Amino acid sequence: MCNLYSMTKNQDAIRRLFKLTRDDTGNLPSFPAIFPDNEAPVVIGGGDDGRTLTIMRCGFPPPPKAICR
Repeated sequence: MCNLYSMTKNQDAIRRLFKLTRDDTGNLPSFPAIFPDNEAPVVIGGGDDGRTLTIMRCGFPPPPKAICR
């Protein structure tokens, strides 16, 4: 992830854009820069329960053990 990500829309705009059925984030702060290993808002779901806005850690999980020595 070498690009700069940011969230420039407000929370209500995200709710409308993705037609959310649930919002678990509370009162979101602005996110002018989202970097790996930081938390950021994401939309999950889309199945029978609809879409949910939640906060997750951004980035890839570390490998279960060292890949090289």
